[in-house]
Parts: sequence; C-alpha cells; structure tokens
Amino acid sequence: MNRVREKLARDELVLCMGLRQARTADIPMIAAQAGFDSIYVDMEHSPVSLESVSTLCAGALGAGITPIVRPPGHGADWISRVLDGGSQGLLVPHVSSAQEARAIVQAARFPPLGHRSVMGATPALGYKALPLGETNKTLNAETIVIVMIETPQGVDLADEIAAVDGVDMLLIGSNDLCTELGIPGELRHPRLRAAYESVAKACRAQGKALGVGGIRGDIELQRQLLELGARFIIAGNDVAYLSAAARADVQSLRKIG
Repeated sequence: MNRVREKLARDELVLCMGLRQARTADIPMIAAQAGFDSIYVDMEHSPVSLESVSTLCAGALGAGITPIVRPPGHGADWISRVLDGGSQGLLVPHVSSAQEARAIVQAARFPPLGHRSVMGATPALGYKALPLGETNKTLNAETIVIVMIETPQGVDLADEIAAVDGVDMLLIGSNDLCTELGIPGELRHPRLRAAYESVAKACRAQGKALGVGGIRGDIELQRQLLELGARFIIAGNDVAYLSAAARADVQSLRKIG
C-alpha cells in the first residue's frame, strides 16, 4: 500500500526526503529509520540512472516508505519507466496548464483513466502475480500523481490544474517559483506568499492535496504553510543533510584542535 496516500487520506502530515546523490538501497532505509514517510528521487537535477532509480525505489518499498520519482520532464517514456521500475508516485516539474496535467495523467494511469502501457507484475506490487485487471486497478489506485507549480502561469491556472481528474496533489516548487517571479531566494516575499495562498485555495476548492518544497530549515514558514493546508513537505535532501552534519562536526572539532 502507498503510505503517502494513506496519510493524506487521514489529513496527516507527510514528510519526504529528497535524494540526488544516493544510489544504493540502504539510503531509503536510513530515511525510514529517521522517520520520513517517503523519499523522492530527483532525476531533474542529478545524473541518476533508471537502474539506480529502481534500486532506490526497491529500498524504500522494503523499508515501508513510499518511493516517488521526479522525472526530468513530462515525457511519457520517462513516466512509464520510472513507474515500471517501482515508483509509487510521480513528482512532475514545471506544470503550468491543465493540458500539461492531463497529458501527465494519460501517461501515468491505465485505461480508463489514461493510456499507460501494461507491464504486469511490478516492484511496486512486490512482483505479486495478480489478474491483469486487478493489477491495473490496484496500480491506478495506489499511484500518486503530484504536479509541481513553479511558474506564475501555473499559479494563475492552479484551479484548472487542480480540477484535472487523476491529479492528486499540487506541490509548490518554492525556489523555482520565486526565481520566476524575479525574487530568487526571498521565501518570505509577499508575492510568494500570495502564490502559496492562491494555490492553497485552488487545492481546497478541488479537493486536492497541497505540497511544498524548497523551504528547508524555516520552521515558522513551514508552520504557516501547514496552516494554509499543506500536508506534504519536502523537508530536505541527502546532499544538504550530509553537508550540514559534516560541517557541524568539523566546526566542533576545529574548536578543540
């Protein structure tokens, strides 16, 4: 079962850890023991291979947390292959229109919801042999489709995007969005706050979940976004966590050296 789906259905907070440099199945296990509900593998901003993506997804499934993949774009070939490799969800970047959202759903879901090509038993089902109709129905129900709002156009059309059948969540990519708005790095800027509120309103109106990324370390801002209705937060990634822990250790040791 998809842990993220279950927690969102109960209106509980989901915490996700991003992976950019991780390549082995033990890293999702470490994320699980740290308390994360999910990992997402970032193919947009790393050279990670499809083979490594599948390994990371298998590690997450074995650890009982939800593997999600951010493909490098909207291509149906990328979407189908990461799902066939074991991902239980998609985090698709730069979605700025309902038309783009519908094309993503078409690639991610089997008929009658879409036109995903049939593989049969997959890692996401533990390779369990099921009748094909049941396999397709189960994967349609368990796969979570998240579209990222990262442009002013996407904010303006958030209600139309959220209304697309088969989209489960709108996730605001804070860093790309504030860059597109001409305020890079200004996560407390009123224009970004207005964008958060607009997307949150669209999610409430259409009954879709709200997610946020790019705000690691700002607990007060995260609290404000939870009050707006966010229930999925990308808390940080492997590079940031490793760097922060290593830097803290070095600084401590330098003081006594």
